[in-house]
Amino acid sequence: MVVALLAFTAVIGLILFVVALLEKRGVRRVAWFFVGPTALLLLVGLVYPAARTIVRSFFDAANEAFIGFDNYSAIFTSPDQLVVLRNTVLWVVVAPFIATAVGLLYAIIVDGARGEAFAKSLIFLPMAISFVGASIIWKFVYEYRFYDPDLKVNPEQIGLLNQIVVWLGGQPQQFLINEPWNNLFLIVVMIWIQAGFAMTILSAAIKAIPTDIVEAARLDGVSGFRMFRFITVPTIRPTLVVVLTTIAIGSLKVFDIVRTMTGGLFGTSVVANEFFTQSFSAGNQGLGAALAVLLFVLVVPIIVYNIRQLRASEAR
Repeated sequence: MVVALLAFTAVIGLILFVVALLEKRGVRRVAWFFVGPTALLLLVGLVYPAARTIVRSFFDAANEAFIGFDNYSAIFTSPDQLVVLRNTVLWVVVAPFIATAVGLLYAIIVDGARGEAFAKSLIFLPMAISFVGASIIWKFVYEYRFYDPDLKVNPEQIGLLNQIVVWLGGQPQQFLINEPWNNLFLIVVMIWIQAGFAMTILSAAIKAIPTDIVEAARLDGVSGFRMFRFITVPTIRPTLVVVLTTIAIGSLKVFDIVRTMTGGLFGTSVVANEFFTQSFSAGNQGLGAALAVLLFVLVVPIIVYNIRQLRASEAR
């Protein structure tokens, strides 16, 4: 540790020494001193791999023969890949809207209430857990033990959800296996994690609404749901869009939850998981690269739109 600290100090000292020398020769050289390594790392770690992936997507599984757009054609024609696309669309449509709606509801209910800070901390807590950790927690919630109605003694269910079902007189279910509902049970994990993020951002936006607007609305007799509909939502609309698009990007790239809970089996695979499976498990590097390019093409427009919304909200 001492050696590492000394090495770190020496590197920082060297950087400051070089910067001090460059300052005497002009600010532009100082700027290039910091921008140059960053640009080089982006070129090596981002641009070059992206270009290689695009090129590889036009080759076969062994990356030997050029096959044109066959990999992209397989994505949109193969029954297995169509299921992957369907699941990805389901994630992008369901998770962002429900997570944002739940977060907005939390923000409205908790705002100004007694113990607001403590309540917000509890709601935000899942964001502090990694996707893998959250997936393991919910895998225990959905845990199923074999149930035979002909047995006189039923096994005790260790999964919380199945135990509740048994208490209510029902039969335990295999929530992570039964299609297509298992996809919705996976999406619940994403909603649980992202609702706290949505609540935090939206709560700050609600608190930032000018008091004169609220007071003017109250003088006009606006209150309750009408206040929410005509004052709160229009005012925080840019923030709502940013939260929605941010969660949508996360839903498009979701991998950890699917990989940890089902491994992409039982009709639950999504584009990110299928890219990993095809590239590293099935050995089909061409199809895996094509899926990676597809994921990139889907994410970029949302990121661009998100940046524009942020700039528009800042301009206001």
